[in-house]
Amino acid sequence: MTHCLDAWAVLEWLHGDEPARTRVLALLERERPVMSWINLGEVAYTLERRAGAKRATEVVARLRGRLALDLPTPDRVLEAAAVKARHRLSYADAFAVATALAHDAVLVTGDPEILTSDTACQIEDLRPS
Repeated sequence: MTHCLDAWAVLEWLHGDEPARTRVLALLERERPVMSWINLGEVAYTLERRAGAKRATEVVARLRGRLALDLPTPDRVLEAAAVKARHRLSYADAFAVATALAHDAVLVTGDPEILTSDTACQIEDLRPS
């Protein structure tokens, strides 16, 4: 089974609480989860705001070797746009959904916008029970 990470999952792995931190670490140790470059960009700008450009650059460099990064092709851009049109999600979240659908992957997240939408992708909820 393939897994897809969104920015929420990666940020929780870096600075969050259980069970998200442990689950994402396990996925990174066991496989190369897929992630959209758009969502990695979201991680980068969030980290730069929180911890500075140097920290953001270090984390992105580390993740590049641990993730199967998905370039936003024209088809993926249009699929994300269609997801965005049908659901109350940010455009970056729509890329996470579109990427998961394109790779027939389970989207691993705890993002409330994604979890409360009725997208067609499979979702694994990382929030505590």
